[in-house]
Amino acid sequence: MGFVIPEFGPAMAEIALATGICVVLLADLFISDKHRGFTLLLALITLVLTGVAVTGGAGGSILTFSGSYIADPLSQVLKLFTLLIVAVVFVYSHSYLRDRGLLKGEYYLLGLFATLGMFVMISAHSLITMYLGLELMSLALYAMVAFDRESPVAAEAAMKYFILGAIASGVALYGMSIIYGLTGSLQLNEIAAVLRGPDAGTPAVMLGTAFVLIGVAFKFGAVPFHNWVPDVYQGAATSTTLFIGTAPKLAAFAMMFRLLETGLGAEDFAWEPMLVVLAVLSLAVGNVVAIAQTNIKRMLAYSTIGHVGFILLGFSTGTVEGYQAALFYTIVYSIMAAGAFGIVILMSQRGFEAEELSDFKGLNQRSPWFAGMMLLVMVSMIGIPPFVGFFAKLNVLAALVDINRTLLAVLAVLFSVIGAFYYLRVIRLMYFDEAEDTSPLQAGFDVRVLVSMNGLAVLLLGLFANPLLAICAAAIG
Repeated sequence: MGFVIPEFGPAMAEIALATGICVVLLADLFISDKHRGFTLLLALITLVLTGVAVTGGAGGSILTFSGSYIADPLSQVLKLFTLLIVAVVFVYSHSYLRDRGLLKGEYYLLGLFATLGMFVMISAHSLITMYLGLELMSLALYAMVAFDRESPVAAEAAMKYFILGAIASGVALYGMSIIYGLTGSLQLNEIAAVLRGPDAGTPAVMLGTAFVLIGVAFKFGAVPFHNWVPDVYQGAATSTTLFIGTAPKLAAFAMMFRLLETGLGAEDFAWEPMLVVLAVLSLAVGNVVAIAQTNIKRMLAYSTIGHVGFILLGFSTGTVEGYQAALFYTIVYSIMAAGAFGIVILMSQRGFEAEELSDFKGLNQRSPWFAGMMLLVMVSMIGIPPFVGFFAKLNVLAALVDINRTLLAVLAVLFSVIGAFYYLRVIRLMYFDEAEDTSPLQAGFDVRVLVSMNGLAVLLLGLFANPLLAICAAAIG
């Protein structure tokens, strides 16, 4: 059989993004620090053109590159939302980095490289492609955490993230090697076909599945593989924390769906109970430990762990409705997290980091509008109707009840009630405490507009949730 030229059309988004990265890299060499906004503009143009390439793809599911790459509705939805979130992060980060003397083209380049890694993960249809995408994203994120070279805290966080991430990647790779050795294939559909035979349920397959799940759980930040999350969130610059806390969650969802549902679906009797344990632990630890935090970035880190518990609960159902609920929750959480960290960046000024909860005292006196935006994000994270966070949690709970896992649904509600405490504490500080600093907020016009749009989005997406729910249903369906 002769060499077959792969079909490049389905991968035009990755090709466009990689081309844009090269253009930004070369152009940035000739841009002075004073005009670094031009690098941001080029990065945003790259994201827009990549989005055009994503939407211009053919419908249906297409396999190419010898079956190692898939273009389907799920990949299209996840890529578009990834591009949207990354664009929002770049705009939020520009003034923050400029005020701290950190505005270098490398930030945008590392972000674009991480986005390319996410794209590869989202469309991966073989174990090798998945691992390559994971490492491309991870290596860029390690460098982003250490971006502030003058900060020993950032260097420490980057070292922890790198060491723990390398261990998790090695464990996942070991699990993949076990599965490859047992099935004789790297392609997920061929692995699934073999595992539907007599090899399903053997101890070796279950061992490989467990190792793969550890790698996925680490990227999500699920308990007990969560230790890197609070340290990295607090140690990294807020612009980097914003990036890590949003878009990579979409890629982690794709990694989980491709590996567990597509490739290891026959082993669902093994990984579903594991996911339930991870979910309950994440809900418990995330929501309880967040109460004790005084640093808002650490509080949001543990909040992330709690939200990951909901995503894992949806996925653990093993049903189409559960997957749709988990996808909806992942997208919604990324939007809410972007809004929360956007407010933190908005309040941070030159020489001052708004990282402590006490910094939010009396925010309503300084800016009623942006206190209102933070209020919208916080109540959405609690899960109060009619905000979109309520519908995200409701869909997961409905998927659990549909398969008679009422006890898990009750536990999820219980931990959500516990988690409401630390969100309400932020609201109390903004509205009922006296401001320690009465100076007006000094953020740029672009950040103010984007924060406002972000805050209003959590309300509008709740009032008009059906279109996004339909998109998630079509992506999974």
